[in-house]
Amino acid sequence: MKCWTDKAYQGAGGTTRAPFRGLRLKLRQRRHNSTHARTRCLGEQTMAALKGWRLSRKLRCSTNRVTAIVKTIPALRHAST
Repeated sequence: MKCWTDKAYQGAGGTTRAPFRGLRLKLRQRRHNSTHARTRCLGEQTMAALKGWRLSRKLRCSTNRVTAIVKTIPALRHAST
């Protein structure tokens, strides 16, 4: 499974994808960092929404339902933008 990480995981290896570090990056590296950030921001926004929604802290139902509810949050966030 691919994992898009931040710069702190530089050199972790395996299937982790980390952006390039440094001040003087080549155009290709800057482009890579830009697309990397666009990909990661979707997950970051979704996690922030999950933490902020009071509903997810107060759920007392089947774990199957929780999974379905959690899957809808990124879809709702994406549809609202």
